[in-house]
Order: sequence, then structure tokens, then C-alpha cells
Amino acid sequence: MALPQEEHTLMTTQFAEAYGFERRDVTLANWRTAPFSRFSFGHAEEVVPSARISAGAEESEGSPVVSDLMRQSLPEGLAGQPDVGAYLDYAHTDAFVLMKSGRIVAEHYAPHAGIDQRHIVFSISKSLTALAIAALEADGRMDPDAPVTSLLPEAAGSAYGDCTIRDVLDMRVSLAFDEAYLNTDGAYARYRRATLWNPADPSQPDETLLAFLLTLKKDAHPHGGAHFYASPNSDLLGILIERATGERCADVLSTRLWKPLGAKNHASVTVDAEGTARAAGGISVTARDLARVGEMLRNGGKVDGKRLIPETWLADMLTAGDHQAWVDGKSNFFPKGRYRSQWYQSGEQDGAFCAIGIHGQWLYVDPSTETTIVKLSSQPNPLDDELKHDNFAFFRALSAWTA
Repeated sequence: MALPQEEHTLMTTQFAEAYGFERRDVTLANWRTAPFSRFSFGHAEEVVPSARISAGAEESEGSPVVSDLMRQSLPEGLAGQPDVGAYLDYAHTDAFVLMKSGRIVAEHYAPHAGIDQRHIVFSISKSLTALAIAALEADGRMDPDAPVTSLLPEAAGSAYGDCTIRDVLDMRVSLAFDEAYLNTDGAYARYRRATLWNPADPSQPDETLLAFLLTLKKDAHPHGGAHFYASPNSDLLGILIERATGERCADVLSTRLWKPLGAKNHASVTVDAEGTARAAGGISVTARDLARVGEMLRNGGKVDGKRLIPETWLADMLTAGDHQAWVDGKSNFFPKGRYRSQWYQSGEQDGAFCAIGIHGQWLYVDPSTETTIVKLSSQPNPLDDELKHDNFAFFRALSAWTA
């Protein structure tokens, strides 16, 4: 039954008042661009086919923690912002959680976001996927030192035909690929179409994610050299999880991570036409549940005294990254840093480590001050190196703050 014209106008106006555009304006062609990302980053399941990462029975988080921290002044010169609240607005923040010693001491949600609303975390997905692999490794289901072809024999002849799973985990695969987020006509555009993140191109054949990955070729140098960040590696990890277990990646993430974590809300992950998970960037979670991940790691891989991540795996992740490989990769971030098992190590004396996603997604943990920070954003520029450095300085300032 059609709605009366007046009522239909009211409904569409309510959405436009909240977001500044109508829902029908959000499409597969523009969902990662401003201003539409303010909606789509919190509702990725409406844009791209997705699979549920079950938390079991969902439970509302209740009301956000209100804190005077929003008016806390910042060090002079930090992006020219006078206080925490102003900085969060400046940095396009949708959701923010600050924890000290296991307790939430401050939260912030933009008007278009909410405490129980999932938000896509882009490449933080890589770090979450690696935690599922850690659990599988402990059970003898996956061996990082094994060749990729031990689980995926059809990778022979591709870039992955003679590398190990460890090479993939540490982004040290020799790969002829350019991580060009704004590319519209090359390999990266094919990659986006294969994941169903971009509209199909009628002039090009359709590809699944796995079919695309198997077309990638090795670069001239050997595997195991300089750090080379390439998202296809992490999508391959999701496929290897499925080969190792015979289960869907989303289900493994649920049983090995999300349920044992005590997550209060379901997560989700975007999938391709075959249901293959976008393990590199398609996971959506709530800010509080992501903070629980950080707290679990800060507490040595345990939740309520029960071990979730093996102690040896966590120690390796925190200390075994190759700094020279990081330097040789010519990163413009973390000059003392390392990268191991899909996680970043700052290399600073405080031992801070983090997971980072494009468009301003962060999970930051400083063990020295018992601080965990989540910042989920709809930053218009996917990279924005200047803002990335501002965020790091902001997190360090908050870590030094005494609750």
C-alpha cells in the first residue's frame, strides 16, 4: 500500500535532517566518499552483501559514559584544537571510547552514530582475522611456517605459489600490486569489483575474490624482504582459514574470537559473490566491542581470566616484527616501528601497539598506562597522512592523562 504523499515526505525528510542527504542517494559507487560515508560506514551491510559474526545473544550497551574529558585541554599545537571534544569533531569521529585500567572513562558518538551501532573498521579487519588464526595455530589447525599451497594448492603459479603463511601475515610477500585506493581502471579497481565494493563494469568480466587473487604475480625480488603493505594478502588469510577449518570465515571469527571475547553485539563482514569474506577490510563492529579486543590483548590474551589468545603468539606479535623490514618498506609512519601478524608496533618505549584502518579507524593500546582507545571515523580522505600523525599524538596525550 502506497504511503500518503505527506507521510512519505516526512519520512524522507527525517533521514535527510540526520545525514544531509537521502538514503536513496547512497550507492555502491559513492558509499566510501563524503558525505555518504557518514551513513554507509555505520550501515555497510545495507550496501555490500555481508555475513554475520555472531556474538550469541545480543545485549544493548546501555548509555554512553559521560565525562568531563571532552573539555580537557590538549597540548598546544595539536592540530590547533583546544580540547578533546573539538579534536574529535576535527578528526571526523563517529565513535570514540577511552578505557583506563579496564574501565571506560570517556565516550563520544556523533549524532549519526550510536553505542550499539556497528561501524566498518576497514584494515583493522586484518588484525581481527589474525587473532582467529592465532587460535587456530594453537589448536594445530594452521602452521604459519607452512607454504600457502599446503592449504591452497591452486595458488601455484601465482604470487603466492612459493611463499609461506608467515610471509602473508607479516606483509612480506613479493607482489606486483599497487595499493592505490582511488584507482578506477587498473588492478585495484578489479580488486574492488571482485569484492563487490564497486559497481560491476559491463565492459569487464566478473571475477570472484579468489579468482582475482590467483591472477596476482610475484615481483622481481624474493619473498621475506621489505615490508610491503597489500590488502589482498589479508583476504587470502580469510580463505586460508576456510581451507584449514572447512568453516566459513565469519563463523570461525564468531567461535574463536567474538563469542569468547564476550562481545555484546554481532559483528559482520562483507562477502563476494561466492560468500568469500573480505577479511582485509570488510568487518564492522561496535566501538565498545572493539575496545574489548584491545583490553583482551592488554591483559595478556585473557578475558575474565580465561585465555583466548596464546601467550606465545601474543609475545611474538609484540616483539618479533623485523624493524629493518619496516624501514626498508619506506613507511612514513612509526620511525621505530615494526609489523607482525597484521598488527603495528609503535617501537616507542611505552610499548604501544595498534590496528589501523583507512578513513580514520584506530584501535590503540598503551600497556604502560593501561590505556585502550578506539576511534571510528568517516574521514573523507582514505589516508590523510597529516591527520594520521595528529591522531597518534592525540592518543599519546590521552594515554598520559590520569583518569
